[in-house]
Amino acid sequence: MNTSKEIRQVVLDTETTGMNKDGTIYLGHRIIEIGCVEVINRRLTGRHFHVYVNPGQYSDPEAIAVHGITDEFLQDKPTFEQIADEFIDFIRGADLVIHNAPFDVGFMDQEFRFLNKKTQPTEDISTVTDTLVLAKKMFPGKRNNLDALSDRFGINTKHRVLHGALLDAEILADVYLLMSGGQAKLNLTSNESGTESTGRIARTTLTPFTVIRATDAEELAHTERLKLIKDNLWPSS
Repeated sequence: MNTSKEIRQVVLDTETTGMNKDGTIYLGHRIIEIGCVEVINRRLTGRHFHVYVNPGQYSDPEAIAVHGITDEFLQDKPTFEQIADEFIDFIRGADLVIHNAPFDVGFMDQEFRFLNKKTQPTEDISTVTDTLVLAKKMFPGKRNNLDALSDRFGINTKHRVLHGALLDAEILADVYLLMSGGQAKLNLTSNESGTESTGRIARTTLTPFTVIRATDAEELAHTERLKLIKDNLWPSS
């Protein structure tokens, strides 16, 4: 009989209309994007929660330069109040994995306070794991932002031109799984309707990949073999 307890984690990131210069929450700014990736027993399930939010106000130009989400784009998006129940249901009871958690949790708690109905703070809905704290313990004295950690663990982020909540959550999921011991299994398909698979591979150990290169003789033999195949398939007229 399997008595192991299911461990559900939600890797989360947000984008906002702005922030203080020191990176802390700034009253008057709002959440404009939420991205969440589900991990159960250290396996990516393919389920995610992603939404853009109309904050009812303008974003700072400096913030738009970071995430590229314009005020015009957000005009027809739902308000936080309209998506709050679905969001809370997705994260309830999970361990939230967040990079620099006080920033995102501070904005989430502010949004919860703005709701007309009574809503619990984040700490009463979920537990929180701050990957920045973990990274600082693992790599003291080094840069530990998401870009630096991605480079350190060999995660390709060339497609990440701008910050985006869902994309950053997916990258952080890979970083966290590698930083905390690797991913046990690749999951390419979803087993629930209405969900999507990320189809990404996280390395299972921290051991660097070994690259074995062909010798000159092997490359020559390979070239001759390809020529032989080509001559047999497309003989000269």
